[in-house]
Amino acid sequence: MCCKIYAFDFDGTLTVRDTLLAFIKYAKGNTHFLLGFLRYVPQLVLMKLGLYPNWRAKQQVFSYFFKGMSIDDFDRLCRRFAGDNQQLLRPDGVKMMQHALLEGARVLVVSASIDNWVRPFFSGDVEVLGTQVEVADGRLTGRFLTKNCYGEEKVRRIRERYPDRNEYELIAFGDSRGDKEMLDDADEAHYKPFR
Repeated sequence: MCCKIYAFDFDGTLTVRDTLLAFIKYAKGNTHFLLGFLRYVPQLVLMKLGLYPNWRAKQQVFSYFFKGMSIDDFDRLCRRFAGDNQQLLRPDGVKMMQHALLEGARVLVVSASIDNWVRPFFSGDVEVLGTQVEVADGRLTGRFLTKNCYGEEKVRRIRERYPDRNEYELIAFGDSRGDKEMLDDADEAHYKPFR
């Protein structure tokens, strides 16, 4: 093996809570946030029961709040959100990332969150493999360009970026069902590693 790759889940592993909800509240305010979520309660309940696809519920909620927004405005909002919410990051997780970078390893954040708001939390040395949004004529369509980066999709995205699995040691960090396949694929897996 020629190198090490450290792959970190974002929400709940590197952060203290889910950033989708925090981002929507930040962007739209509490009242609009609550009204939007009340609209999708049935889908969210069914999703939690495993009867409705995770990606579809997430895309519907994302579309409700952001469809039609210009990508430039969305990216500015994402950068502001990351700048104003560094307290969401777990210090021990950030230290582990910095240690891995100093060691010369490649560091990935592999997340179901939208990569536009994940990326600004980190330096350019950290590669983000997240869910990507579709843009047409400079505006968000409300749909995802890629599959929701969850479960098996996390493994697929890592392998797409680094195809020869025999060429690296994978050290993975996760905290939820969405990370299971990535943790199972790793040479060294850490479940709920940071407090």
